Amino acid sequence: MDLLALADFTLVARHGGFGKAARAARRPKATLSRRVSELEASLDLRLFERGRRDLKLTEEGRALFERASALLTELEETAVAIASGGERVRGRLRISAPLLFSQTAMGRLAAEFARAHPEVRLEVTTDDRSVDMIEEGYDLAIRVNPAPDETLVGRPFLHDKLVAVAAPDLKRASGAPQPALVRGDDAARSWSLVAPAGLVEIEVEPILRLSSLVMIRDAARAGAGVARLPLSLALCDIADGRLVSWGDIAGSEIGVWALYPTRRRLNARVSAFLDHLRGAFPTGAPEELAAYLVA
Repeated sequence: MDLLALADFTLVARHGGFGKAARAARRPKATLSRRVSELEASLDLRLFERGRRDLKLTEEGRALFERASALLTELEETAVAIASGGERVRGRLRISAPLLFSQTAMGRLAAEFARAHPEVRLEVTTDDRSVDMIEEGYDLAIRVNPAPDETLVGRPFLHDKLVAVAAPDLKRASGAPQPALVRGDDAARSWSLVAPAGLVEIEVEPILRLSSLVMIRDAARAGAGVARLPLSLALCDIADGRLVSWGDIAGSEIGVWALYPTRRRLNARVSAFLDHLRGAFPTGAPEELAAYLVA
């Protein structure tokens, strides 16, 4: 495949037309059109739908653009790094992070990283779903207890667990289910708590279903019911007496992982952010994440 033709194709796709790409690159429009046509012929694919006034990527063209633009960017960065005698931490860094971690820590982490690496353009998207890092162009994903994936590598940088908490004036019901605050469609009717004497089962009756753990924490503070929360989110309230721990939830160990695609070279930006996470959470204990709530 002609890499120069591929670069011209991504240039046209990025600008949405031959004329705009030609003006941006200060190159003849006819040259760009010819190079893209040659690429289509070599691949035996139509990459653009050519209308009278607009130019749209075909499905194949969109897939090629998403993959090729990232690869060409890495090639360019590698060439710059080699030419300069070392890889500089620069360019765009796209990260996907879950909602709770974003709400509690990512703002401060991002600000500190930006100050340390002013040539990096950091973009953080909050999403609890498992994103397709290759297709969606992410460099790094932060995930909670991720399922095994042979296309991704990484390591846990934080460890946590769930605890049952309630407001101090909420008493445990005797012989009746406890009013519970749950997330989404949680259908559990009992929770196993770790007690000094062993496991204790408590029956629960969901009375509030909320989509955010922060909302669940606030409802628990207000005395609406008992809740299962990450220890890191509840620690400050337990210490201040706003919440009381009823015990750890059995088998609720949590690992927060930083993942990146195996198919991509670990570039300087990703490596620098991984170092940043290691510096922010040196032991990976829940107390280190909890500190972000009071900092």
